[in-house]
Amino acid sequence: MTTLPHTAKPMLIRTSTAGRAFTAQQVLLEPAEGEGVAAYVPVAVRGDRLGVLMVTLPEAPGESARQALTDLATVLGYELVVVERDTDLYLQARRRERLTLAAEMQWQLLPRRGCAREESSLGGQLEPAYTIGGDNFDWSASTDHLTITVSNGMGSGIRAALLTNLAISARRNARRAGLGLVDQACLADQALYAEYGGAEHVATLLLRFELSTGRVAVVDAGSPHLLRLRDDRVDLIPFEAQLPLGMFDRTDYHEQDFHVEAGDRLGVVSDGVRTALSPGGVEYGATNLDRIIRDSRNLPAPEAARAISTELLDYHEGTDLIDDAVVVCLDWTGTRH
Repeated sequence: MTTLPHTAKPMLIRTSTAGRAFTAQQVLLEPAEGEGVAAYVPVAVRGDRLGVLMVTLPEAPGESARQALTDLATVLGYELVVVERDTDLYLQARRRERLTLAAEMQWQLLPRRGCAREESSLGGQLEPAYTIGGDNFDWSASTDHLTITVSNGMGSGIRAALLTNLAISARRNARRAGLGLVDQACLADQALYAEYGGAEHVATLLLRFELSTGRVAVVDAGSPHLLRLRDDRVDLIPFEAQLPLGMFDRTDYHEQDFHVEAGDRLGVVSDGVRTALSPGGVEYGATNLDRIIRDSRNLPAPEAARAISTELLDYHEGTDLIDDAVVVCLDWTGTRH
């Protein structure tokens, strides 16, 4: 496309062959328009699903040709990651409509929406995509640790986006300086209080996974809820609730911990998921959330996060979400040997 918004008609994930290839992360085929075969090849980098490459072939590809297409899609994925630093073209192509300014600010803060490594696989979703305000998620992987944070900021619009931006930037600054979770929380708390004097705050859950042992350090600063799916049972993992970031001057935070086991799935959800209301005023609630977590247990973590968000949108029956909704799913495959 040569004119804005540089995008063609959107493809539906649920009903199109391209959408099914994206969801299953498998090469799928269908008859091409005219002659030959259309091959839809998932494009992903380190667990982050970027899209689908469509290639028209004279005949159905064999195993070696499928592998060659997969390799080509991988190279394309890395190229897209690099070239996005220099152009807005591919960002524009993924959008159905213009973002609000607050949403633009929030999306610039987000990490990639998926990440896979030897010990874990995770994915995140944030809705409503085009008008989000104060909620966000973040993660970072190192040789020894995986750090995940999920935030539920006050308010909406530009004010909420600025609040969340300061909180995330302060945490990243502390993390990149090699500080632990408690110091990350304290630095963000002080930055927010210095700017807002306690009038604005950000509820945050900070998690730090030790890859060699499965120990998870936690700071629960008035945070979103953490759920664990283990052996078909969904449990809320309780923590001692501490004050949200920025509520008071120089709040003391302390660390708690728990352990994950191979096969565990963790889900972090913000208040906008649990307290979402149907058009009839019925709350989505813990029962529906537990059910969709179990129902999506066979899906990869990024797809499970999308499935939960999709059900939440369906629950609203086409009406707008009242509050931001964050869903982050993590599958723990086991400690490093």
